[in-house]
Amino acid sequence: MGWLDAAAGYQVRVGENGRVQCRNAKGKVLAAVPAALKEDPEVVRLRQLVEWLGRHRADCTSTVDTWLVRSLPVPVALVAEVWRDPDWAEVLRDLVVVADGVTGFLREADADRGVGLVDLDGETVRRHPEVITVPHPVLLDDLDDLREFAAELGVDQQAQQLFRQTFGKPADLPADRDHVSDYSGGRFEEGNHALARCRTLGYRVGGGDAVYSAFEDGQVVQARFWLGVDYPEYEAWTGDLRWARPDGTGVPLAAVGPVAWSEGMRMAAAIHAGRVVEEVSQ
Repeated sequence: MGWLDAAAGYQVRVGENGRVQCRNAKGKVLAAVPAALKEDPEVVRLRQLVEWLGRHRADCTSTVDTWLVRSLPVPVALVAEVWRDPDWAEVLRDLVVVADGVTGFLREADADRGVGLVDLDGETVRRHPEVITVPHPVLLDDLDDLREFAAELGVDQQAQQLFRQTFGKPADLPADRDHVSDYSGGRFEEGNHALARCRTLGYRVGGGDAVYSAFEDGQVVQARFWLGVDYPEYEAWTGDLRWARPDGTGVPLAAVGPVAWSEGMRMAAAIHAGRVVEEVSQ
C-alpha cells in the first residue's frame, strides 16, 4: 500500500511483511515505528487493519479446513466469488479437489470459465461443475502419489490437506470393542498443562475429555479422549479414546467412519505428545 502521512513528517504503511512500517522525512525506512508515533491516529488505524487482516486470514483457513474435514461439496459460484480475495485465493490454491470426477490441484476458479486443475498426469484441465469436493486426505486412495507429485510441483498448501497426519482404520477390529488405548498413560505434571495443550491445538474440553466432532455420512460423531483432569492443579493422566454420538451413546470401533477415526487418533496423538517424557539415564 502507499505511504500515509503521520506526525512530525513521518509516513507509515503496512509493508509486505504484514507489519506497520515507518519512514522519516528523508525517505529512510526505519527498523521500527518510533515510540512517539505509537498513539498516532494513522499508526493506530494501520495496526487495527493488520489485526483485522490476520483474523480474516485465519477465518479463511478455518473455513477451508471445515470443508476439508467434512469433505463438503462447495458451490463453484462461491469459490469463484471469494477467489478474488488474495487471502482466500492463497488458501484455496493447490487444494486437491474433485470436479466432475477429475481429481487435481485447484489453480483457478471463475464464474464463467469454471475451475482450472492440474491433474495427476500434470495436464492443466478445465471443468465446469456446479460444485467441487475438497476430500479429506484419508479418503484419497492415491494419497502417496499426490504427496509425491505435490513435492515435484513445489506445492505449498496453506490448509492442512495432503500433509495432514492421517491414521488408517484397521480392518479387523472386534465388533464389541469400543475404545483405543494407544495414547493412554500419558502423564502431565498438572491438569492445567493438558488443558492448555488442548486450547493451543484448538480442541475443546468437556466432561473430562478432549473432544473433536467429526461430520461424516450426514451424522456427527464425537471423538473423546480422556484427560483425567479432576483437579487442574494436580497431576493428570490420559486415558482411552472413544467415539460417541452427541447424546453420549457410544459407537463401537467397527462402526466409526474413516474420517472420524483419523481425526480422533490425530487429536489423541497430538495431545499425548505434550506429556512428560522421563529421561532415561545412561
